[in-house]
Amino acid sequence: MQEQDVVTSLSALAQPVRLRIFRALVVAGPEGLTPGVLAQSLDVPATALSFHLKELAHANLVSQERQGRNLIYRAVYEHMNALLSYLTEHCCQGQSCTPAPAKQGCSSC
Repeated sequence: MQEQDVVTSLSALAQPVRLRIFRALVVAGPEGLTPGVLAQSLDVPATALSFHLKELAHANLVSQERQGRNLIYRAVYEHMNALLSYLTEHCCQGQSCTPAPAKQGCSSC
């Protein structure tokens, strides 16, 4: 994943409604959700939802598929996983990210 893709993805997710939409689509799994279901479950007006879905699609975080008369939106898990991998690639300088347990009796630890 390129740095610009990371910036675009994080920018798209740095808005509360878009983050809620993305999380709902991740939870929905591969079946995805229609805009109507998203709008109702997240209490977002359809026009605002359309704008936010467009931004998430532009960042390659969601995909859109037409099924008959319905549009189905899904999280793009490959992109999400690549983003997470990029963010954690050099995490903790190759060491375990689990913090060491505090020492007994040490008030500053």
